[in-house]
Amino acid sequence: MASALADAGIASTVLESAPDRELADPAEDGREIALTHRGMSILQQLGAWQDLPPQAISPLRQARVFNGSASDSLHFADPRSDLGALVPNHWLRRIAWLGLQRRPLVTLRCEARVAALSLDSGSATLTLADGERLSAPLVIAADSRFSTLRRLAGIGAEMRDFGRSVLLARIEHELPHQDQALECFHHGHTMAWLPLGGISPKLSSLVLTLPTDQAELQRGWSEAQWLDWVQQHSQQRLGRLTLAGPRHHYPLVAAYAHRFAARRFALVGDAAVGMHPVTAHGYNFGLYGVQRLTAELAGNRDKLDADVPLQRYSTGHRRDTWPIYQGTNAVVKLFTDERRPARLLRQGVLRLAEHLPPLKAVIAHQLTSKPRGLAA
Repeated sequence: MASALADAGIASTVLESAPDRELADPAEDGREIALTHRGMSILQQLGAWQDLPPQAISPLRQARVFNGSASDSLHFADPRSDLGALVPNHWLRRIAWLGLQRRPLVTLRCEARVAALSLDSGSATLTLADGERLSAPLVIAADSRFSTLRRLAGIGAEMRDFGRSVLLARIEHELPHQDQALECFHHGHTMAWLPLGGISPKLSSLVLTLPTDQAELQRGWSEAQWLDWVQQHSQQRLGRLTLAGPRHHYPLVAAYAHRFAARRFALVGDAAVGMHPVTAHGYNFGLYGVQRLTAELAGNRDKLDADVPLQRYSTGHRRDTWPIYQGTNAVVKLFTDERRPARLLRQGVLRLAEHLPPLKAVIAHQLTSKPRGLAA
């Protein structure tokens, strides 16, 4: 957000709770971010995409969705281009840091924590934990789906605790992935295999979604015991498996703010919309919000706190995100319901989508979000 504002000629101060060494050299955290064409385009415009090394970019050329042990699947592919790309989250953090270093209009203050927020007719004022007070015409909160600033601004959010957690790990496999993602909705758990072709044709990131009690149980297993369980439940779609990195754990909670803007205040990133990862839109929505809010503020640089541009941003970002947020939650509800009617319904949904090209095309467009004019 700060880099985009700087490119529009708007100066900003970034308050970051982490120390600068963690921003400059972020640790690998297990998360692979699926980027849409529109998301990649925004990063290219910011000059951030160009900072990624080739091995950090894995093409996503196909995707298949399976239900239970059924052999048939819903298949997505575009003969003209890739569906998108996968980039490790720690690399996205690193290129964000690099972008700030070459923009003099950005001031970065690390190990800064906000204790209070005041939004009045004169200015927005932040009080830091050490008592220092900072004022500006506008405060933009990008402090996670559990945003403290959102709460201090008096903005509520719809929070959805799915009662599930994800276990992540990189896994080498016997059969090549062919740059194809697999989303396998098994009974009691979900396995997503994300191809890491930038590194190896036989390396994928496993995203295993489980009820939280089962995830906690598996966290206590040895690597050998856990890999044996994964092998048994993989249905041999990738052949023999070998663990290729540490395991990581994250709880699954979604959030959708009741408003994205107020007087002298705006929300972006997960503070505005925190997604379930099944449709891979969370980080992309953050980028879309950055693009839209910057466009509104760039046209009002002399009055950044004007209500009309902030409300236009709020309305537009809700239009971009609300249908997919609700659709994602509906998919999660259907595909995690273990009752027999739900199992039959989801198999029917997959078959219907596979054999109705117009419906399949709509789903694929939402997944890839290709902007008009972007070359295939």
